Amino acid sequence: MDMIRTLTGTPPDTILPRGTIDTQMHMYLPGYDAQPGGPPIPPGALPDADQYRRFMKWIGIDRVVITQGNAHQADNSNLVACLEEMGDIARGVCVIRPDTPDAEIERLSRAGVVGARVMDLPGGAVGLSALEGVDARARSAGWVTAVQFDGSNILDHEARLATLQSRWILDHHGKFFSGAGRAQIDAVKRLIDGGNCWFKFAGVYESSRSGGPDYADVAAVAREIALHAPERILWGTNWPHNLAKTTEEYPDDRALTDTVLSWLPSDAARQQALVATPERLFGFGAF
Repeated sequence: MDMIRTLTGTPPDTILPRGTIDTQMHMYLPGYDAQPGGPPIPPGALPDADQYRRFMKWIGIDRVVITQGNAHQADNSNLVACLEEMGDIARGVCVIRPDTPDAEIERLSRAGVVGARVMDLPGGAVGLSALEGVDARARSAGWVTAVQFDGSNILDHEARLATLQSRWILDHHGKFFSGAGRAQIDAVKRLIDGGNCWFKFAGVYESSRSGGPDYADVAAVAREIALHAPERILWGTNWPHNLAKTTEEYPDDRALTDTVLSWLPSDAARQQALVATPERLFGFGAF
């Protein structure tokens, strides 16, 4: 039986502020096949613009940053089509390589792309071996760089990350698959204090070892980072939860929204993380 995503229902108890930006999600339109090297398109009814609009209305989201899904690897055609479909409320994070032609980067910028992703995990199209090259291209274009890897190894990569020249995002709560001790948390703080690093709350279930509903291990790290630098926090739903294969394992988005946003230390910090910070980082105008 096809997996069924919940798209409507009782809204979260947390009232999202006007202008909220979901900075981490994926969208898939008909006619864009999965590419070799990546995972398949998520199961169930295609998680397209119509599905996501219903989801936005339910959760209370007004704007969105669409991230290139691993299924499409370095073919950004689906992403560009999604940006055209969603219009001015959307921006995009694509996949490029260090040798991507200038003309292609300019074309992507015109389409609404404002960032490039580096994902050094299975299925990722471009890994840490290309980090500095992608960073240089992103900085030249005025884009951000979203970086995702096993954060438990962050001490091995801190020196490289500290030299990045673009504005960059440590993705998915840092993805500390083996846990985050004091050394790892302090490394994240040092990188944030460097002045061009942000930390994204998204996909908590992908790296939590303690599990839901409270995800206590990730929550402890998230709360500490948010207290340290509330102006450097972003939030994303990670819709449509690509790792979910069955209806039974599909996350409860209402509960997930309330849980993750409770880790921000105040209403002012929530306004900052959901509206003001992503507006500036991703080039949105005032809502």
